[in-house]
Amino acid sequence: MYTFLHNSRCSKSRTGLKLMEKAWKRYELREYLKNPLDYEDLLELKIKLNLSAIDFTRTKEVEFKQANLTKNSTDQEILKAMAKFPKLMERPIVFNEKEAVIWRPEENIINFVK
Repeated sequence: MYTFLHNSRCSKSRTGLKLMEKAWKRYELREYLKNPLDYEDLLELKIKLNLSAIDFTRTKEVEFKQANLTKNSTDQEILKAMAKFPKLMERPIVFNEKEAVIWRPEENIINFVK
């Protein structure tokens, strides 16, 4: 079972969702702005992505500066801010029990759900 972290206002997220539907995979849709991930969820996601927190953070969002983050902030600082400001998380992200992938580029999701 997959979980699709979705922002309905994001065109990349809407396109990624269509790819999931075309792949005929069972998934849970989670609108992470309405139902944010907590710190522990984000830490688990970071591990599944096999990335540092900054690598799936939207650094150009206003909330990045509001949280007093820099590109040198620790994973812990970034994940705490991301839990408070879910808009900071890159989108969309698809994950299962073992691993996760960011949609960009499109081939990431296509290969992941095969």
